[in-house]
Amino acid sequence: MTESFRHNPELSRYELEEDGLLAWADYQRAGHRLVIPHVEADPALRGKGSAGRLMTRVAQTARSEGMRITPLCGYAAAWLKRNDPDLIA
Repeated sequence: MTESFRHNPELSRYELEEDGLLAWADYQRAGHRLVIPHVEADPALRGKGSAGRLMTRVAQTARSEGMRITPLCGYAAAWLKRNDPDLIA
């Protein structure tokens, strides 16, 4: 499996590409908060942990930029609660 993570500011989202397929997290910046309204993965990636790997990278990015995350998406909220609750704003 090949994987690459990137910030796509033109679409206001973070993307994880795995074997040519995308998982992404839409975002909005509000001060020192990264608001995540939606996380989605290509149907062929679902159930393979792609969205979790994406959220790991989004959390690392937020932390490195001194930001906290406000998850509006149910998946993002559950992932953060389980894996990195200190980042929740």
